[in-house]
Amino acid sequence: MEWLRYTGTMLTMILGSFLVAFGFNRLLIPFELLSGGVSGISMMIGYITGGNIGWLYFVLNFPILVWGLFTLGKRFILWSIISVITATAWLQFIPVKQVVGDPLLGAIFGGVIVGLGSGLALRKGGSSGGFDIIASIVTRKRDLPVGMIIFLLNGIVILVLGWLIQDWDSAMYSMISIFAAGKVVDIIHIRYVKVTAFIITKETDKLKKKLLERPRGVTVIRTRGAYSGDEKDMLMTVTTRYELAELRKTILSLDPSAFVSIVETVGVLGQFRQPVG
Repeated sequence: MEWLRYTGTMLTMILGSFLVAFGFNRLLIPFELLSGGVSGISMMIGYITGGNIGWLYFVLNFPILVWGLFTLGKRFILWSIISVITATAWLQFIPVKQVVGDPLLGAIFGGVIVGLGSGLALRKGGSSGGFDIIASIVTRKRDLPVGMIIFLLNGIVILVLGWLIQDWDSAMYSMISIFAAGKVVDIIHIRYVKVTAFIITKETDKLKKKLLERPRGVTVIRTRGAYSGDEKDMLMTVTTRYELAELRKTILSLDPSAFVSIVETVGVLGQFRQPVG
């Protein structure tokens, strides 16, 4: 069934990148609005120079993807690369043509659609590139919502660009757009909640070694089955829903027969990012 999961993820990345490109070319770019971050910088350079915004988006994303490769892992960045490439392609095929006559509507619905596309990519273990990757790196070290980090990072860029071009109407419309995108990302990407995974396994050493590569602690508890009487280890780890897809993949690859219970965690006291056992 691995190929079904892979195909589903691929289709989601393609859909997400289509939504991002549609939001750009049909709702933001016709009004010369910015989406913030790397895409916003690409748009600004394109507006000033007449350059191809899609290719600028790809080129500016490259160094961030390389950074993410060493910080977030190959799987995340592989899907992010696919998302960026397909978004670049969609930006070439979708004509730049406004579908609404009001820049406020363009800002709001452009933000919602771009946020939906970015959120789908994040939920499936990738990203649409740019500040999504930077926000994902930050959330590995700070307990903050991805969408709001994106909004803050993008907001700084919008304010700087607004000051440079002295077009505060466009800057404020753009702020509305990235705020809407950030809120949608936090909804689609699964709200930033923590979960506790209880993993009963016979492959303790393999799983423990792999799980400790993450910035999360693991506690080992010896257990005995009530019916079978078999003794096994239970690994308990607190993680985030953002990291849950990767955790599932790790468990299935190392011990397909493991019994796993995942419960939502109301709160955590102590060292969330340090080994606890």
